Amino acid sequence: MDTYHAETSLLGSILLENELFNELEIDSNYFRYQEHKLIFEAMEEAYREKQVIDMVILTAVLGDKIEAIGGVQYLTQLLESIPSTATFKHYEQILIESYQLHQAKQAVQEFLIEPSLSGLDRLVNDLKDVSSLIASETENSTFEELIGISEELMNPNSEKLGHMTGIRSLDELTGGMQRGDLIIVAARPSVGKTAFALNLAAGHCMHGGSALLFSLEMGRRQLLKRMISAQALVNGGKWRDIHNRFSPEDYQQAMRAIGELSNWQLEIIDSKRTIAQIRAEIRKHQLDAVNKNQLVLIDYLQLITPTTLRKERRDLEIGEITRELKLLAMELEIPIVLLSQLSRSVETRQDKRPLMSDLRESGNIEQDADVIALLYRDDYYNKDSKKKNVLEVIISKHRNGPTGVVEMEFLREYGRVRELRQREGKLVGI
Repeated sequence: MDTYHAETSLLGSILLENELFNELEIDSNYFRYQEHKLIFEAMEEAYREKQVIDMVILTAVLGDKIEAIGGVQYLTQLLESIPSTATFKHYEQILIESYQLHQAKQAVQEFLIEPSLSGLDRLVNDLKDVSSLIASETENSTFEELIGISEELMNPNSEKLGHMTGIRSLDELTGGMQRGDLIIVAARPSVGKTAFALNLAAGHCMHGGSALLFSLEMGRRQLLKRMISAQALVNGGKWRDIHNRFSPEDYQQAMRAIGELSNWQLEIIDSKRTIAQIRAEIRKHQLDAVNKNQLVLIDYLQLITPTTLRKERRDLEIGEITRELKLLAMELEIPIVLLSQLSRSVETRQDKRPLMSDLRESGNIEQDADVIALLYRDDYYNKDSKKKNVLEVIISKHRNGPTGVVEMEFLREYGRVRELRQREGKLVGI
């Protein structure tokens, strides 16, 4: 059946049996012929007004447009051409497939007008969007999914567990970093979000995973020095004058840490700036990596250049980036940790502990994130704080688990974040 007859058959079925309108998965954009698009839009209006979808109502709704669709006679022909509505979903499927092919052709034509690497990346994603317009025919039924869950209960697969951070209290609260999750880690400048992210990468690598770190603010060597300092417990300030400030013990500890890092599956990228470049690099790394137990960290959101610039609406740019990263995390089944700045509104309150609303351009970030972790240090604001070197990780959103606060020890001079426990009235790192 061609598209024209599929459209007439679908419209005639609705005229014959109004209840079918409730089952529709398409809108007027799926109709190729203008007269059919007008009729369908009139049906939509009648449906919204809770009116019967018949020739009298449609004639009234169409008004002056009635002649453009062929008059009342055409509506009569649509109704009389349908002996049965049994194949209604078949007609709809034809329209969906036709629409898919049209959208795919349009995307290819746009690429051919001005081909480029970034355009190719957009084309690939546009074609994926087109293919996702309808559910796959191989999609599991509810019963099949329940069978799968029962098998998982009987034979748990450790590969489906979250990636451990190496910080027990945080892992207990979050269950680790879950595959397919977009995890936002946000803080004010100098609170410790980069150090926290580097410790997440280190913990993951030490547990046998691979980490891909995108740095848009610091170079690869600078980040590696920070990771060496954290592992060796060497004051990060000493790197500015190694000859005079490194002690023999510092040299020994740093070399030991370098040996450890050389065995990690760690890649640091400091040359990618656009979301298209970052997305392509993540896909390439996932495809080439022998170890598929991958964690991606990006430092940080506000420095990423979006695919489409909307200079007048920064929140739309940020929303485009977070949405693309969330979809990528789901597609590749990997956790993506995205660092973000907090707005200055934190500074205006008496209680400086951050809230989700303090996320810069926060609307889409809150919507797309599966986990939002806000970092806070009381000694950052209060030099006489009783919580010296304590980093609070405030899990303010957890789509599939509990929220709460985890306190950690933050050794700022080393850039080291580690477990914290109470012992004899003192906070002691372990």
